[in-house]
Amino acid sequence: MAFFSALIAIGAFLRIPVPVCPFTLQLLFTTMAGLLLGSRLGGAAVWVYIALGLLGLPVFTNGGGPGYIFQPTFGYLVGFALGAQLTGKISAGAASFKKILLANFAGLAVVYLCGMIYYYLIGNFVISQPIALWPLFLYCFLLAVPGDIVLCIIAALLGKKLIPLLRENRR
Repeated sequence: MAFFSALIAIGAFLRIPVPVCPFTLQLLFTTMAGLLLGSRLGGAAVWVYIALGLLGLPVFTNGGGPGYIFQPTFGYLVGFALGAQLTGKISAGAASFKKILLANFAGLAVVYLCGMIYYYLIGNFVISQPIALWPLFLYCFLLAVPGDIVLCIIAALLGKKLIPLLRENRR
């Protein structure tokens, strides 16, 4: 768990330069946590990362501290934890690339659902930075999701190779 919490923190600062939308490797590491650690431990690794950031360690993309909950993107962090849990639950016992990829996409859907709902609510009702539904959909989904789909595929490829090795080592 500690290893994945650290990887997620590092992933926040491994940025791939793309126009408009910041793109980090956090999703790759949160998805891998769910795949390799399972639902309970994978989700816990992400919750530990979030707790460390809220306690003030600068592990989030824009720092840390309890005030980070007022960042419009904080919902994506919650989505990472819930997505890792769902990915771990769906992929449990999975041997096929297809099932692993399906688990990754289900986790990705949770990340975006949590992130976009939080962004809309915090922007429109808490911090007075209103955003309409179309710009929210455009900037927080359409422009961001292609890179995350690629990360889900990479995670599925890695998971397909690593999951059997982990099972073998646990015996």
